Amino acid sequence: MTDTDGTGVGAGAPQGAVEPARLHQLFEGRRLTPTQRRIAHCLVRQTAAAPFLSSVELAQLAGVSQPSVTRFAVALGFDGYPALRRHLRDVAPAGPTVDARPANPYQQAVRAEIHHLLQLASLLADAGPVERAGRLLAASRPLPVLGLRASAAQARGFAYFAAKVHPDVRLLDEGGSRLADRIDMAKNAGASALMCFALPRHPAELLAALDHARATGLTVVTIADGTFAPVAAHSDLLLPAAVGTDLVFDTVSAPMLLGQVLLEAMCDALPDAQARLEEFDTRAAARGLFVD
Repeated sequence: MTDTDGTGVGAGAPQGAVEPARLHQLFEGRRLTPTQRRIAHCLVRQTAAAPFLSSVELAQLAGVSQPSVTRFAVALGFDGYPALRRHLRDVAPAGPTVDARPANPYQQAVRAEIHHLLQLASLLADAGPVERAGRLLAASRPLPVLGLRASAAQARGFAYFAAKVHPDVRLLDEGGSRLADRIDMAKNAGASALMCFALPRHPAELLAALDHARATGLTVVTIADGTFAPVAAHSDLLLPAAVGTDLVFDTVSAPMLLGQVLLEAMCDALPDAQARLEEFDTRAAARGLFVD
């Protein structure tokens, strides 16, 4: 699933690195332990070096023990870590390595975000999951949008734009004992799906809320920081987008863009989306809402 931007550089990863889509395929459908998810996350972040890391080096990068790396490889269906590394080398395209020019920490963070966006572009080569998610969200009346703590801003932005084309969007950005009540109210009002943003760190009450939503019959669509995120087992359709960890606080360019892509897919599934947008623009002009 390689996408090329016309410059001769693959959109999924630097040439010579493992395509992130191939790594995600290794993890899909696997019930990984928290330690194994940590190793998987490390491999995704180290796509250029992944085919050449020893088990000891990978363990040090991931902050786990060397036996944990071996158990991780076995959990993915390989005889051991050497077999996993051979597989990574087999699927890594030949070519020059990533630009190794010196960079200050701020530049490194920006470059990491660019890499995450390229990973997202590679994953979106298969548009099926996003298109399916768009149809599910468009059909849900009302549409609850859930995001707690660090994810609240993403949920709030998605709900703001979704409300311009969807007739009934309900933002759930606060936890507490009333969260389950609000999910129940949405379900009783006719909701069939719930949109969730789940970015690190993942609140325990978020997992409980997703379990409750699914128990009521809602289909949970989640944008998370990877297919191995803790919310994976609590979601019906998970859309991964990596977060940056090079700065004090995580950077979320890829999840933010994926949210906008999902909004586009939802608009495509709403036959009256364009009419609603034009109606809003007419009202906004009449009220003088904007200066431009």
